[in-house]
Amino acid sequence: MKVRKGDRVQVLSGKERGKTGEVIRAIPSENRVIVAGVNVAKRHQRPTRATTQGGIIDKDMPMPVSNVAVICGKDGPTRIGYAFDDAGRKHRVCRKCGDKL
Repeated sequence: MKVRKGDRVQVLSGKERGKTGEVIRAIPSENRVIVAGVNVAKRHQRPTRATTQGGIIDKDMPMPVSNVAVICGKDGPTRIGYAFDDAGRKHRVCRKCGDKL
């Protein structure tokens, strides 16, 4: 999976198409990501102990990683590739411009 936590992504398909956000969590075992402010569901939360308040809260739900694309600084949403530098280290690169992400 080429999308990581902290990446800025744009949603490509589904009801949230066109929205952008930051990846909060990547779940490689399920090929899903959780993006801040995208695919939000209402969750009825029961109060636990005396400190936590109950009620209806908004919860960011996982979405398939195939529905998002990483945003490059120059080109906008793009696919990700890999390249090796002179020292032999592997880096993620933009497929459109070749810049390191």
